[in-house]
Amino acid sequence: MMETPAKTKRPIGFYDQLETHFEPELGIMWYYMNPRPRPCMTPRLVSELRKFQRTIETRKGLVLTPDGPAPIRYLVYASASPKVFNLGGDLNLVLRLIDEGNRDGLSSYARACVDVLYANHMGLHLPITTISLIRGECLGGGFESALSSHLVMAERDAQMGFPEILFNLFPGVGAYSLAARRIGSKATEKLILSGRVCGATEMHELGLLDELAEPGTGEEHVRNYVRKHDRKRNALQAIHRARQRYNPVSYEELVDIAEIWVDAALQLTDRDRRIIERLLRAQERRSQPPKPATAVSGG
Repeated sequence: MMETPAKTKRPIGFYDQLETHFEPELGIMWYYMNPRPRPCMTPRLVSELRKFQRTIETRKGLVLTPDGPAPIRYLVYASASPKVFNLGGDLNLVLRLIDEGNRDGLSSYARACVDVLYANHMGLHLPITTISLIRGECLGGGFESALSSHLVMAERDAQMGFPEILFNLFPGVGAYSLAARRIGSKATEKLILSGRVCGATEMHELGLLDELAEPGTGEEHVRNYVRKHDRKRNALQAIHRARQRYNPVSYEELVDIAEIWVDAALQLTDRDRRIIERLLRAQERRSQPPKPATAVSGG
């Protein structure tokens, strides 16, 4: 059996809905979402994700280990739950803001999500390769955020999609921009308008996933990828930069589309909101018991 790499244990802060550890010999910083009370993009989770990103940016991608500073070469985005990656937007918050007619609140939430997504898409403007590892259900805003990574991997039994059309809305925080650059606008619109939740194999064939792992082996699949490709990392990162230059995803584009989403959300009918309420109850059924705050590892 392959030995699991050692992990640093030195805390750099405390987070309530985020867990991390660092493997210095592979240069992998793992960060796992653990949102509560529902497995969705809660405002607290979004805030902590951006705080975590800023910490790495401030430290220029270096982590203090017992052997001295070590660079983060790979930043892996995952979930603490093997059954749910993320179910998307905080529907409870969205419903409340819609009912209040609070455009500023909806815009602020959408922009906070864009900030996290864009920073990840740009590798925090550091020589870091970002990787998403999808396990379990990955819907709506959760799938949008996963698509922001340079590489998107999933275990074969994962399920993902954009169900927003079911309540007369669309995924407005990056889905169109990111998916269209992978598979084209026509295929992206077809997927969004279908509202279908698809298996990982189908999404891989469509072109939205880069790598497939067998169920339960996602983390080791990431490590094996790093071991195999790390010597080519300079070339791979150059290709990522070239792709961004050739067909850039700009922050302004993401914000403008998020504002279109805000305007559309405020036009939802009572029937649409009742459907959101049913989906919210489905999110609540997937909720996990609260866990104590966990110290972030890596110094």
